[in-house]
Amino acid sequence: QVQLVESGGGLVQPGGSLRLACAASRSISRFNAMGWYRQAPGKERELVATITSIGDRNYADSVKGRFTISRDSAVNTVYLQMNSLKLEDTAVYYCNARGFAVNSWGQGTQVTVSS
Repeated sequence: QVQLVESGGGLVQPGGSLRLACAASRSISRFNAMGWYRQAPGKERELVATITSIGDRNYADSVKGRFTISRDSAVNTVYLQMNSLKLEDTAVYYCNARGFAVNSWGQGTQVTVSS
């Protein structure tokens, strides 16, 4: 397994931006995909964005055009740039890494969008 530590969450006004980071305890190049998921109160965890080992990206329809997932293999970190944030983006955001015999989650970081 791998340890994942998220950071960058916080309180932001609607229309604002945040950048989340997910630092992995070992090389992210080994994973088939890494991604960001979120869970709002009373709702199930849902996919936000994923990035594969060859750089293919996938986004939930609700965040397309506003969020961007990226990675920096040199520092074993995956990022989620979130722009034009909306009230409905409020949730705990979790980082995930998947590969051979690996399906690891971080502890989550809270994102609150409020005026």
